[in-house]
Amino acid sequence: MSGAEFLLWVRGPAFDMAMAIFLFGLLLRFLEIFLLGRKTDLSVARGNAMAGGVRTMFTRFLPADKNSFQRSAFTIVAGYVFHIGLLVALFLFVPHIELIKATVGIGWPGLPTPIVDFFTAMTLIALIAVLFHRLTHPVLKFLSTGEDYLVWAVTFIPLLTGYMAYHHLFFEYAWLLGMHILSVEILLIVFPFTKLMHTFTLFLSRWYQGAMAGHKGVQS
Repeated sequence: MSGAEFLLWVRGPAFDMAMAIFLFGLLLRFLEIFLLGRKTDLSVARGNAMAGGVRTMFTRFLPADKNSFQRSAFTIVAGYVFHIGLLVALFLFVPHIELIKATVGIGWPGLPTPIVDFFTAMTLIALIAVLFHRLTHPVLKFLSTGEDYLVWAVTFIPLLTGYMAYHHLFFEYAWLLGMHILSVEILLIVFPFTKLMHTFTLFLSRWYQGAMAGHKGVQS
């Protein structure tokens, strides 16, 4: 198979299959969550559940206090760098925006390519640092599972192959672009069935916790 044929395959049948599995997985996971149900809360409300839920959705983006930052400075800083860089690379790179627009019909302005390139490099460095920290920290290493390393790999490889494709490193461009697209498709397939699903459930779970606390009149 030539590089051009490989590229056509990953942009055609492979992409369709990955999207189908991704959407099916999302639907399945959300059905699992909502079908769990919950018992009716008969207690007297001592606060505003809605306000508590909305507040918790956003306050959890910041460290709880100075002590928590001092205890986990590396994890917090690396987490910010990684997540912000990933969002920039995914949603503010003009070719990605054009792909999203062609797929769902919605687009928005992007950032200059050198800025996205910088954020991508910083994200790759942050991910490598996070992996090294996990492998060398006794407690984290003990608690880590195969899923943790799988999630790291399927997040890291699309960024790496995208960076390589942009800079035309080591391989023919058609193969690099094809590997980048294929790695994204593998990410889509894995996404709903791993911890990556927190991307969609993050705000839902935060709101629920905050609403329960708000109903009781306490701050989450």
